[in-house]
Formats: sequence, C-alpha cells, structure tokens
Amino acid sequence: MATANISIGRPGLVDERNHFGFEMRTIEMVWHREIIRFVRTRTRILSSFVQPILFLFVLGYGMTTLVGTTGGFDFKKFVFPGIVSMTVVTTAIFSAISIVWDREFGFLREMLVAPVSRGALVLGKALGGSTIATVQGTIMLVLAPLIGVHLTVMLVVEVILLEALMAFALTTFGVFVASRIQKMEGFQVVMQLVLFPMIFLSGALFPLEGLPSWLAFITRINPLTYAVDPLRHVVFAAQNMPPAAAARFATGVTIFGYLLPLWGEIVIVVAFALIFLVLAISGFGKPD
Repeated sequence: MATANISIGRPGLVDERNHFGFEMRTIEMVWHREIIRFVRTRTRILSSFVQPILFLFVLGYGMTTLVGTTGGFDFKKFVFPGIVSMTVVTTAIFSAISIVWDREFGFLREMLVAPVSRGALVLGKALGGSTIATVQGTIMLVLAPLIGVHLTVMLVVEVILLEALMAFALTTFGVFVASRIQKMEGFQVVMQLVLFPMIFLSGALFPLEGLPSWLAFITRINPLTYAVDPLRHVVFAAQNMPPAAAARFATGVTIFGYLLPLWGEIVIVVAFALIFLVLAISGFGKPD
C-alpha cells in the first residue's frame, strides 16, 4: 500500500516541477524579448539620455549661479542623484509601452491565449523593463566625475541595487497603466500627465525642506519621493560633505515630524512595487 501511495504522489511532484520550470522559462523568454527590442531601437537609447543630461548641466549650472556653493558643495552635486532617478523612472515607465504596441499588432492576444500564467508574462515584462532602466541609470554614473561627485565601489553597488528596486516599482506601475490602454497615443498622454508631476514632486530637482505645507503634503504622498531619497542618501554619504552643506542639502523624509529611517523608505517602495505588480497581473488577464 505504501508503494502505491508513493507511485501516485510522484507524477504530481514531477508536474509541479515541470510547471515551475515552464513558468521560469516564460519569464526568461519575455525578459529576453524586452532586452532585444530595446537594443535594436538605438534612437530610444540615445533619446533617454538627452533630457537627463540637459537637466544636469543646464539646470545644474544655471541653479548653481543662483544658489551658490556651500562648503564646496553646489547644486549640480545635489541634483545628480535626482537626474539618475529621472533616467531610471523615465526608462522604466516607458518600457511598458511595448504592451500597447503588442496589443495594436495582435501579438498580445497571442501571448494571452498561450498556456502560460499572466503572472509569468507580467513578471517577465517587469524584469525586462527594470533591467533596461537599471542599466540606463548606471550609465549616467560616468558623468559623476565631470561634476565632482566622488564614486566608490560600495557606492556604485548600493546605487545599482536602489536603481533596480526603483525601476521594478515604476515598471510594474507602467505595466498596470498600459494594460488598461488600447492606443499608443493614450499611453503617451497618460504618462506625460503622470510622469513629470511624479518626478518634479519627488524632491529629485529641489530639496524637500522648507516647502509650503500643501506642496510638502503632495511630495509625501508621491511614492517616488521614497525611492529618490535613499539614492541621494547613499551618494551624499560618500562625498565628505561639510556640516554646512549637509544642513543645507539635507536628506530624509519627514512625516508628521518623524524622520523616516532609510529602511522605512525602502519598505514603502517595495510595498508600492508589490501592489502594482498584483494590479498589473489582474489587469493583464482581461480581454482586449
């Protein structure tokens, strides 16, 4: 009897392992497709750098002449982590536009009728988009020496990890939006209405201290705020900032007088990523 029970149990175990392996191969295949698509669109690669570089050098040098330098630390160095974040966020969200493109050309329907889970398809797209965004943001680090930002091996590793988390969170958000939009033009309009307010109200381009109460409230409900600040924190920690500069360009997010710890901000970003991953999966499974 024991032998019979074992023989009955084995097929189920084998099927479960095969199913898991099939799901992992699906994730890898969708991820690989996103990478190939991005590499083949050279104009997209170049255009994703134009706006951040303009902000870094034009806005950075322009604002430095207005706000001056504190202890050898100027506005260009302050805005650099925000520009890296801008590169990651823009690339991550717009990577989801491939869903709308696939819907218009019928490829999405073929994916949905395939014997694979919606979760594997969404996760593959999210990982593909976040990989591309992380690479794009990391490339921006080569500009750091040009503006006097000191890089260390540990700093680069920490930045890459934070970029990957930020990229995954924003890619899932982009997939969630794209899964509910039928036309390419609609996605671009919605993203322009959402993307730039999120960036400008995250503290990427200006300090969060001393803001009017209504503006401070908006920055605190913006999830991107909690992704930008950890990146700025690790970059500033490696710069040997004098006390006057550290006070003027302070990091951290305060809510009701309580300064959130770095791990608390990361938890908020993780929660944001998981929530929109679930929402993206639920929306991805709906028919066109």
